[in-house]
Amino acid sequence: MDLKRLRWATRRGMLELDLVLLPFLENVFPSLSDDHKVLFETLLTCEDQELFNWFLKKGNPEDPDMKIIVDIIRANTGLQPDN
Repeated sequence: MDLKRLRWATRRGMLELDLVLLPFLENVFPSLSDDHKVLFETLLTCEDQELFNWFLKKGNPEDPDMKIIVDIIRANTGLQPDN
């Protein structure tokens, strides 16, 4: 997916998600490995409420690959995972 489409896909129905996803896309995404970039693209297909809960640490994705990208996003947006 090209950057313009990714930018559009980060625009969600919840402002809170926009404030997490767009800065991540602009500031961190370019430095991700290709595998992590694919995980981010897959993450964008998830429901807003799931993303919101994951980013606020009210749960974690069941899929271990999704948990990897959620943890990367948390670590790079001030949403630190619990130790």
